Amino acid sequence: MSDSDDLNGNVRLGSQSPSASPAPQSLKRKREEPLEEPKKKKKRQKKSKKPKDIDDDHLDEKLGINRAIANMDGRLLADLVAQRTKRFEPSLSLVELEDKYIPEKAIQDTSNWEQPRRLEQLPSFLKKYASGKLSTASKAKGSPHTLVVAGAGLRAADLTRALRTFQTKEATVAKLFAKHIKLKEAVETCKKLRMNIGVGTPQRIHDLLDDGALSSKELKRIVIDASHIDQKKRGVLDMKETLLPLVTLLARSEFKERYGASDKRLELIFY
Repeated sequence: MSDSDDLNGNVRLGSQSPSASPAPQSLKRKREEPLEEPKKKKKRQKKSKKPKDIDDDHLDEKLGINRAIANMDGRLLADLVAQRTKRFEPSLSLVELEDKYIPEKAIQDTSNWEQPRRLEQLPSFLKKYASGKLSTASKAKGSPHTLVVAGAGLRAADLTRALRTFQTKEATVAKLFAKHIKLKEAVETCKKLRMNIGVGTPQRIHDLLDDGALSSKELKRIVIDASHIDQKKRGVLDMKETLLPLVTLLARSEFKERYGASDKRLELIFY
């Protein structure tokens, strides 16, 4: 019988071997060692990527355009915008998606335009597809007949310069967005100008319309700068931060009631 057992074969209390309890030195060492703080995981900022359904064969980096846009008629463009809206806002209900849907009857078919949709070709493109004189303006201030929507302020500036061929003393091609121009300044500018063409980003145009400084009463067309791509091969329809404000703009109630209408028809033109 071992020393740790009593006469009845029970284990005696406190009879554990010395090796079972930690040595005093190791306890002291553990108390002295500082506790390591758990490493904080760095949050990676999500960057807008080129959507997977964009075929690289259609992207011309040299010209800075997505050639696929030129081959799409109204139905295909309406479907593309609807698909992107659903992708970027997956939580929307069917009713909410329907409210944001842009009907194909609103979109003018420009697929027979054969030239590359480069910046310098835009004036010729508009002469072919826009009815009426582009160099005239309403006497009412801030009432353009054409709005051109760009994905960024710098691009809006480039488009404005390209369209100055339609500017006269009585009709201003107005840049509605720049990083250094605050909304208040843009409002004051709109209220002073006889404007035939306004060029800006979706959110700025939307804000100016909400303010009333920009009027849609004389508006005949909205031109979307859809073919242009940036250095990361992304266009205005490819990024959440530009597509969603664009859809919100195009789905304004005063616009939707005029899409396809016989009187005061409002057209969408994708360049």
